[in-house]
Amino acid sequence: MFEAEVLSGGFSNPAQDSARAFRACLEAMARPGRIQQIVGAVPPAPLSPAAGAILLTLADATTPIFIAKSHDTEAVRKWIAFHCSAPVVVSGEADFAIGTWDALQPVSQFAIGTAEYPDRSATLIVECEDISAPTAALSGPGIETTQTAYLPTIDAFAANGAQFPLGFDCYFTAGSQLSALPRSTKVETL
Repeated sequence: MFEAEVLSGGFSNPAQDSARAFRACLEAMARPGRIQQIVGAVPPAPLSPAAGAILLTLADATTPIFIAKSHDTEAVRKWIAFHCSAPVVVSGEADFAIGTWDALQPVSQFAIGTAEYPDRSATLIVECEDISAPTAALSGPGIETTQTAYLPTIDAFAANGAQFPLGFDCYFTAGSQLSALPRSTKVETL
C-alpha cells in the first residue's frame, strides 16, 4: 500500500491537468486573495490536493524544496522525489517551502532575494484547514480596489510587503482550493 501511494497520485492526464493547474497558480498570483480551484493531484497525507498540484506543476529537478516538520513524512518525501525529482533541502536553500504556517516559522529562515536578484526568493506553500473566511484586506497590483482574504497572521505579511521588491511569496492551500499573496500586496487587518 505504501509504495502504491508514492507511485500514484500524479496527474492522470499530465498535459491537460498541468496546464489547468499552471493557469490556477498564475491566476492566484495575478489576483491576490481570490480563491482558485486546483485539482488533479492525489498526494499522500498530509499534503493537500492543491499543494500536490502546485508541486507537480512548478517543481522539478532544479527546484529545491524545504518540507516543514508538519509535512515531513517518508511518503511525502518519496512522492515528491518520484513525481517531481525535486531535491529536499534546508530552509535557507529552498525555492519552495511546504508546511503549516506554524511549522514554517520563523519565516526569516527563507530567502527573500537580493537587491541585484530579488527573484531569488522562496515561495511558501502554506497548508491551512480553511481559506474561505477572510481575515485581511488586500490592495495593490492585480486588485481593483480591495480584496478580502484569509491569512494566518497579518503582521508577518505586512512586514514582508514592506521589504518589496525583496520578500517571499505565498500560496495558501486547503483541500482543492488555493489563493496567493505576492510580496507586492499591501496587507491590512479587516
